[in-house]
Amino acid sequence: MPLAMIDNKIVELDQLDPACLDRGTFFGDGVYEALRSYNGKLFALDEHLVRFERSLSEIEIGGVDIEDIRRKVIKVYELSGISNAKIYFHITRGTGPREHFSRELTPRFFLTITDAPDGREAKTNGISVISTPDTRWKRCDIKTLNLLPNVLAKSKAEKNGCEEAIFVNDDDLLTEGTSSAFFAFFTDILRTTPLSANILSSVTREFVLKACQNLGICVEEKSVALSEVPKADEMFIAMSSKNIVPIVRFDSVKIGNGTPGKNTKLLIAEFANLVTQHCQNF
Repeated sequence: MPLAMIDNKIVELDQLDPACLDRGTFFGDGVYEALRSYNGKLFALDEHLVRFERSLSEIEIGGVDIEDIRRKVIKVYELSGISNAKIYFHITRGTGPREHFSRELTPRFFLTITDAPDGREAKTNGISVISTPDTRWKRCDIKTLNLLPNVLAKSKAEKNGCEEAIFVNDDDLLTEGTSSAFFAFFTDILRTTPLSANILSSVTREFVLKACQNLGICVEEKSVALSEVPKADEMFIAMSSKNIVPIVRFDSVKIGNGTPGKNTKLLIAEFANLVTQHCQNF
């Protein structure tokens, strides 16, 4: 008799909740997105759905109607009644026996809506970050559920009193954070890692670059070496949940004068303008 155990409960395998046999649980076989809303309006939903569709294609999950995903996101968001929300959703390849080869399965959709984090203190005071070796796989451009290296790096950061960990590749170049894009100002030139298979094509990164264009800030898509950290005048990370967050300490190095820099503050203000322009009512 095929059996399963969940915590201390033994059940017959064919009576098991199908969610327990999800390939997302077994293999991280799925992709996800996270976005947020401001004052009852969704920010950059179109851009997130474009990336989501690409991620699905890259890991060959078919049969997903992106417009149906859009409708589901909007429906649940409206029902939630949360004005400033964090919206997370993923699709896995489906439910089936634990076999590496997957037969034809029905993709499974999952979504949560929660209150968005309040990032005001971090924006005002800045945060500390720590460097850590980049041990992730070679397709970080796909937003998959395989996040164990990110989880371990984030744990390392927390244990060292830091809010984020920045990955360093085998060439001692900074790539990105565990859940954020990374930026550094050298004088008034902003540098950020160029897009490749080794980093995520961040939606927030895209809007940071738009903000730079609006402000006339020069951007150089060139990786920052770990050895260059002490020379940086300003640093920040950017992510969907909190947008732009200044970095005031990197490992043991104080960045600039140890407070959020003038260019970073300008970008925070301009990003807020872009949020207003790109939030959508549905």
